[in-house]
Amino acid sequence: MRGAIGATVGIAIAGWVGLLVAGPSAGGYPFLIAPLGASAVLVFAIPASPLAQPWPVIGGDLLSAMAGLASGLLLGDPVLSCAVGVGAAIGIMTIARCLHPPGGACALLCALGATGADGWGFAYIVPIAANVLTLVLIGWLYNNCTGHRWPHVQYPVPRRTVPFPHPGTFRRSDIEEVLSDWDEVLDIDVDDLDAVFRAVERKAAKRNSTEGSAP
Repeated sequence: MRGAIGATVGIAIAGWVGLLVAGPSAGGYPFLIAPLGASAVLVFAIPASPLAQPWPVIGGDLLSAMAGLASGLLLGDPVLSCAVGVGAAIGIMTIARCLHPPGGACALLCALGATGADGWGFAYIVPIAANVLTLVLIGWLYNNCTGHRWPHVQYPVPRRTVPFPHPGTFRRSDIEEVLSDWDEVLDIDVDDLDAVFRAVERKAAKRNSTEGSAP
């Protein structure tokens, strides 16, 4: 419910701001873009995700939108423009460290707009930016006011005060090596994984200590 209410508020305010920016005679500019709905799911429902942080939302959506517009204006063909735009968006987001899945939808939307009857140009970035920046602002206010620090701060890992149930405990570097061996992008930060594993070890140590002392 917390995420649902936040997304409702965020989209509503982004829509009102979009209407102000687009205006009644702004040449058909969109007052809301569809990919914003997917961004809202990430920002309000899973704000701890690395894909849902402010820079991925802003950079991912806006850089991808520009990639889609550029592809559409340069290539002209809708199918080819969409394909190149989405591929370029993924590459740009990866290099800029702002991977954000709705960015792919932004690239697709803008490539279609640039090759469609409306002939979208780079001026369309203005209402898109108004949507995205408003959503990020509301996400920052709402998440922090409802007990979810955003941008996300990793859960602090306390010092080891309880002996672990086995001697071969892991290190943070072990997690990094495993992720490197897997060669996969997981939707969780390494520091969060480290905190989770250490918390599990403390729980196991406490349980084993209690069970061992029981008569």
